[in-house]
Amino acid sequence: MSIHTSAVQLPILDLLRFNASPESRTEFVADLRRVLHDHGFFYLVGHGVPPELIADVFAAAKRFFALPEKDKLEIEMVNSPHFRGYNRAGLEHTRGKQDWREQIDVNTESEAVELAADTPAWKRLIGPNQWPSALPELKPLLLRYQAEVTRVSIDILKAIGIALGQDENVFAALYEPQPTQLLKIVRYPGRDAAESEQGVGAHKDGGLVTVLLQDTTPGLRVRTEEGVWLEAPPLPGSLVINTGELLELATNGYVKADVHDVVTPPAGSERFSVPFFLGARYDAVVPVIQLPDELSRKERGITVDPLNPIFREVGQNNLKSRLRSHPDVAQRHHADLL
Repeated sequence: MSIHTSAVQLPILDLLRFNASPESRTEFVADLRRVLHDHGFFYLVGHGVPPELIADVFAAAKRFFALPEKDKLEIEMVNSPHFRGYNRAGLEHTRGKQDWREQIDVNTESEAVELAADTPAWKRLIGPNQWPSALPELKPLLLRYQAEVTRVSIDILKAIGIALGQDENVFAALYEPQPTQLLKIVRYPGRDAAESEQGVGAHKDGGLVTVLLQDTTPGLRVRTEEGVWLEAPPLPGSLVINTGELLELATNGYVKADVHDVVTPPAGSERFSVPFFLGARYDAVVPVIQLPDELSRKERGITVDPLNPIFREVGQNNLKSRLRSHPDVAQRHHADLL
């Protein structure tokens, strides 16, 4: 067993092993299978994202959040019917409560869809991103990083497919030819500036795979099935990976999509992070995968949360999430759906 444990409490997996010898791949996949069933969270090293790119992303994030408020509000999300752009702290909600973080949301660069009376409502999510004129280097930098973590996410999905006794491309029909690629750059103000300890409230991620880049300030916590909260502090050189609700749906609960949250940093400090959420195509429908007998016996079924219903129709799932998380955007642009 080559999963390492340390004070960080979560497993550490090295992606280089998946792309090495057949023996190394087999060992990596066995380790991954245990993680998927236990909690779906782990640290990933050997991911190949250039350290200089990571450093540039953090530097640019800090430059953006240091801009005058008027420059940030130029791309305020409430101006985008596609839920793209900047949110001030307290404007995103999790389970009805305010999250104390400011952030930019960037998704797949697209042209807006011409809407008609019979157009599916989820097509309103498709459209262009907003970019700050005061920081023109942000667009090419974030799109480059988005492409890198998309590559990592698809590698992880291939490994997950093999770990589940399937072909490595078993999930390709969900994300090809174009997955959703939600990327956020986030700043959490210190507890003296925030109005609660909720940086982000307890939730599960709704996509396939999440790739999280953390700076040096802790705050991420993961709740186990037994209700124990595990700290997930930054580990230099690593990305934090977790599985989302679509994989829980596809495996009838064999793969765990764990609840997690972020607490606000101590007074006088701040925390930066860059989460990326690889999701399925908006027009995809999530199937149930037939697992091998030894795995299917361990299926737990789908978590039922009356406050967060999960749909197999991906577009409907995404639209539900965005309407709930951003009530100001929903009210301005999509009041007919409320």
